[in-house]
Amino acid sequence: MTNKKLNEMLNLHGKTAVITGGAGYLGTAIAETFVELGARVILASRDLAKCRSRCQQLEEFSGVQGSALPFELNVMEEDSVNAFLHAVREAVGEIDILVNNAWSGNKNSWESITQKDWEYDIDMSLNSVFRMTKSFFPDLVARRGVILNIASMYGHIGPDYRIYDGKEFANPPSYGAAKAGVIQFTRYLASFLSPHGIRVNALSPGAFPHPATQQHAAFMEKLSSKNPLNRIGQPEELKGAVALLCTDAGSYITGQNICVDGGWAIW
Repeated sequence: MTNKKLNEMLNLHGKTAVITGGAGYLGTAIAETFVELGARVILASRDLAKCRSRCQQLEEFSGVQGSALPFELNVMEEDSVNAFLHAVREAVGEIDILVNNAWSGNKNSWESITQKDWEYDIDMSLNSVFRMTKSFFPDLVARRGVILNIASMYGHIGPDYRIYDGKEFANPPSYGAAKAGVIQFTRYLASFLSPHGIRVNALSPGAFPHPATQQHAAFMEKLSSKNPLNRIGQPEELKGAVALLCTDAGSYITGQNICVDGGWAIW
C-alpha cells in the first residue's frame, strides 16, 4: 500500500500562494483551485479595486474569511515588485507557491507591431517572470516551494496565419517569443533550483479567448476548428493541471510544460 491517499496529496491547507494577474480571466480559475484545496491566495494586480472585488468573491466561494487577500503590483516595475514583496511578508510571512500569470498587451500583426510594442510584451510576459522569481526566491528556498509559470501553446507552436485576418484578433510575434522564453526559463529554473527542493513547471493553455472575443462567431469557428475537440477551453478546465502541478500529487514533476489545449499541438 502507498503511504498517502490522493485526497491527502491534493491538499494545500496551510499553504500561501501568490498569483500575479490573479483577478483576471484565467487567474480567477487558478485562484479558485487554490482556495478549494485549502490554501490562502494573494491576488496581485495593477487594478487594486478589481483585486478587492475578486477576493470578496473568492471568500464567498470558499466560505473562509481571509482566504484571499488583494495587493497592488506592477510586475514591470522593480520598485513595485520590491514593495509588493515586503507588503506580502508583513501580511502573511513567507509564501509557498508562486504563479507567474500576469499579462497585458496589444493585438498586433507583423506589419503593425512596433519596437515599443515588442519591448513591452517581452517585459510583461518574460522579464516579469524573472523579477518575481528572483524576488521571492528566498521564500521559496525556505519553504521548499513551487513555481508555476503560465506560458501558452504559442510558446511551442506557431500561429496559423489563415485564422488571423487583419489586426483585430492577431497574435503578435512578441507574445509567442516571450512565452517560448518562459518555457525555456522554466526548464532552467527546474534544474538550478532543484538543490533547494523547489519544483518549477509551466502550463500552456490554448485556446482560451476572453469573453469579448467569444462574441465574434466567425473567428470563434475558425479558432475552435484548430483542435481535435473542435472547441475552445473554459477557465475551469485548467484547474486539474494547476492542482496536479502545485500539490504533492505532482511531487515528482518538475521542468515540464503541460499543454491544456484540446489536442491542438498533436496535428
